[in-house]
Amino acid sequence: MDPKDIDNKLAEVPEWRREGEEIRRTVTAPDFPTAIRIVDEIAVRAEELNHHPDIDIRWRTLHLALTTHDKGHLTDMDFTLAAAIDRIVAEHAS
Repeated sequence: MDPKDIDNKLAEVPEWRREGEEIRRTVTAPDFPTAIRIVDEIAVRAEELNHHPDIDIRWRTLHLALTTHDKGHLTDMDFTLAAAIDRIVAEHAS
């Protein structure tokens, strides 16, 4: 993707920010069990898409990173999964 395409796609997922060849988002869940439920739902969607995020869990804070590892850069799939993650997170907001 060229930089303009990435900027356009980022506008569609405003909670995400670009860092090099990744997009990242931090989510704070209401509590630890909810954080785990969010991760579980992300895992199910990631499997459906065969595209998997990097996830770091610290108590109720989730640090998420997306890139297309086998391509070495961002692709449409990263933004598709980012939008799906945003929907999952919104469902668990308190």
